[in-house]
Amino acid sequence: MLTDLRPLALMLGVSLLTGCAVGPDYRSPEIDASSRFLGQKAVAHRDVQSTADLEAWWAGFEDPLLNRLIGLALEQNLDIAQATARIAQSRASLHLADAALLPSANVSANAARTHQSGETPLGQLLSAARGDRNGSYYEANLNASWEIDVFGGLRRGREAAGAEYEASEAGAIATRLAVAAQTADVYVTIRGLQTRIAIARQQAETRRELLSTVTLQFEKGIAAELQMRQTEGSLAQVEAKIPVLESGLDVAMNALDVLLGVQPGTYRAELSVAAPIPAAPGFAEIGTPADMIRRRPDLIVAERRVAAASARIGVAISEYYPKFSLGGLLGSATAIASGNLFTGGASQALGILGLRWRLFDFGRIDAEIAAARGREAEALAAYRLAVLRATEDVENAFSALVKREAQVGILTRGESSFARARENSAAAYKGGVVSLIEVLDADGNLLQARDAKAEAQTEAARAAIASFRALGGGWDAQHASSTAPIAIRDEQVHTHRQTTR
Repeated sequence: MLTDLRPLALMLGVSLLTGCAVGPDYRSPEIDASSRFLGQKAVAHRDVQSTADLEAWWAGFEDPLLNRLIGLALEQNLDIAQATARIAQSRASLHLADAALLPSANVSANAARTHQSGETPLGQLLSAARGDRNGSYYEANLNASWEIDVFGGLRRGREAAGAEYEASEAGAIATRLAVAAQTADVYVTIRGLQTRIAIARQQAETRRELLSTVTLQFEKGIAAELQMRQTEGSLAQVEAKIPVLESGLDVAMNALDVLLGVQPGTYRAELSVAAPIPAAPGFAEIGTPADMIRRRPDLIVAERRVAAASARIGVAISEYYPKFSLGGLLGSATAIASGNLFTGGASQALGILGLRWRLFDFGRIDAEIAAARGREAEALAAYRLAVLRATEDVENAFSALVKREAQVGILTRGESSFARARENSAAAYKGGVVSLIEVLDADGNLLQARDAKAEAQTEAARAAIASFRALGGGWDAQHASSTAPIAIRDEQVHTHRQTTR
């Protein structure tokens, strides 16, 4: 029987090798990209002390502790661990799709010992004929089956699984980039809050000294009670800011520990030693919007999902066509004794040509194809939106960086002027030329300028981090083009497709 099936099997094999898969052949979307970012020129002309490469941009902040913390986060972060586990799941799905294209085989064997009851008709018949009501049965078989992918449905499924696997890899990279940026952002926030707390404490100490002087003058009858109460109220205003800043510092330190994958409080002692706010570095390279699109792993994820959705259209279309399968069995069975197993007389064989065709189910298949096309359209729209939002991220980060650094420069000049005004008002107050109110006003203006400057420096550094993240910095750009080829042009986004069958 197996010999009779060989011509048919050969014909189906040739059809498999020469046939084409049904459904659209995917081509990557073409992207509408301008020649440069709107804020690129302003960012490129910043006055900076150091520059940073995109691959390891955090080194440009020249802060050893920041480098160490990011290294720990990339090793210990649990979001990265989850992303790595998702890669393993996608890899397993890909292997499963590969296995579906190959024949499957299994070995089975069994042995049975029976005793027929003498009360049954068969048992009574055997007893009357003096036959043996005890029996044995032995069997061993090799079974094989293969679904022949004549019309490419399984190949399209494998194509979809491969795209999902590539998406999971890019997603893991995106998670690593996000964790590195979040770690740097929280670290800069901690340094900014520590600086602002130090400014507030220094200002509180200055006002305590002023209150001590005014209180002494009041006790001697030189100063009025109003002046003493005003000084007390001014001191209370400054001291009231400190708990709020300290609460924010606690939150930031706890968030950093969670990013590092440890219990809150683990690294608090190490971070409690105050350090300056890291200065935002310059960009060794910025590239074009097209470079950003090719580089950002989250966009690669979105593009790969479009590819997977396109392949699943072919999977749905393949249901229009018949499914062929080959099956076979080679084995041996005997009911005499185990010693006769595997002898010529005990051999058995079976060959099967299977056919499954949803011939009267085309209405459901139409619905499945329509749903698959809808999912592809949704994935393509999501990809287009992701590209627009990625460009928006870069432009917003560039604008924030330039404007915050401009604010730092203005506040630096303002701080210098307020510091001189504070010195002049204090000297004039001691000489009796101005009242205490002028001294308190000058003191308050200086505090506000210093606090605003520290906040602006923090936000400028955070904007630089956001810029590096928006550009896709934090990994080797050479992997971007190999993971997901993306076409770039200067017109609208669209996808080319060709239905082969």
